[in-house]
Amino acid sequence: MPKTEAFEKFPQAYEAWFEKHSTLYNAEIEAIKKLLPAFKNGIEIGVGSGRFAVPLGIRTGVEPSTKMAEIARTKGINVIEGIAEDLPVKNETFDLALMVTTICFVDDPLLSLQNIYQILKPDGYVIIGFVDRKSELGKKYEKNRRNSRFYGEARFYDVNEVIGLLKKAGFSEIVCTQTLFGKDLEHMDTSVKKGYGEGAFIALRARKDHDDS
Repeated sequence: MPKTEAFEKFPQAYEAWFEKHSTLYNAEIEAIKKLLPAFKNGIEIGVGSGRFAVPLGIRTGVEPSTKMAEIARTKGINVIEGIAEDLPVKNETFDLALMVTTICFVDDPLLSLQNIYQILKPDGYVIIGFVDRKSELGKKYEKNRRNSRFYGEARFYDVNEVIGLLKKAGFSEIVCTQTLFGKDLEHMDTSVKKGYGEGAFIALRARKDHDDS
């Protein structure tokens, strides 16, 4: 079942987080932009209120939360209601798929990535953004998630776990950026670096191989 209850109940609180922490949000955008390939037709899986799709030039999204979808549509996003494990999208339709802070909410991350692989054109890319469970902030989120309005049902992953899932789903050429260096939201270095192992927010890009058969 999609974990949408908190997003249905508190859509304005979700939006307010980005306003309050705009510096952190902008750092996450920049980390993704460093990996963003040229694309013509992009889709975000778990588009939420469109906070990432809009600044990154993505006009289509899949979203299970009705309240989130309503907000995204006011920002010009074409929202298809659905879940990552059963994408209501034709195969080989998009050349870029984005999934930001969504992998921690899906019931089956491997199936979700396999479905993303299917809807991408050959040589298309996926970018996964998430909080690294092994980072200082990730450890804090994990410890306190039961008290969190939005992360109560989340399952956090570390970078190697997500890389392993991407490879199992058929992706290759995985590259990585990281940002948000620090122990809490109030004391963060928002520079963007290559690689992983230090930053709390990770962006991974992977390519769907061209099928020569």
